[in-house]
Amino acid sequence: MAMLRTLVHSNPKLSYSSSLLLPPALLISCRGIATKLFVGGLSFYTNEKGLSEAFSQYGQVIEAQIVSDRVSERSKGFGFVTFASEDEAHKALEEMNGKPLNGRVIFVDYAKPRTNYGSGMPIARGPPDSIKDG
Repeated sequence: MAMLRTLVHSNPKLSYSSSLLLPPALLISCRGIATKLFVGGLSFYTNEKGLSEAFSQYGQVIEAQIVSDRVSERSKGFGFVTFASEDEAHKALEEMNGKPLNGRVIFVDYAKPRTNYGSGMPIARGPPDSIKDG
C-alpha cells in the first residue's frame, strides 16, 4: 500500500480514487506477492484465455500473457502466467512442467526479472580492432 501511495503522490494527475482503477496485476506486483512463471514450447494456436484456463486449476491466475511478434502478430511460442501466491505458482510449475497443452509439450520455470537496457536496445558494437603485425 505504501508503494501505491508513493505512486499516487508522485503523480499529481492521479488521485486515490483514480488509483483504484489501476489493473489488479499492477497493484499485486507492487505489493510483491505475485509470482510469475515462464511457459515455453507453446503451440502457435494457444491463446491467452486457453493458457489462463489451463493454469487456473492450480490457483488464482492474475494474468496470462503470450508474447507475439510485432510485425506478424503471431505467437513466438512462449508466454507468462502470473499467480496470486508463490505456493500456487510452485504447485503449477510442478504439475504443468513437461505436460502436453494443445498438442505440444510445454516447459515451465520461474520467470527471470526483466533486464533493463536503459533507453531501449543495447548499443551495437562495431567490428573488433585489427591486430597490427610488428
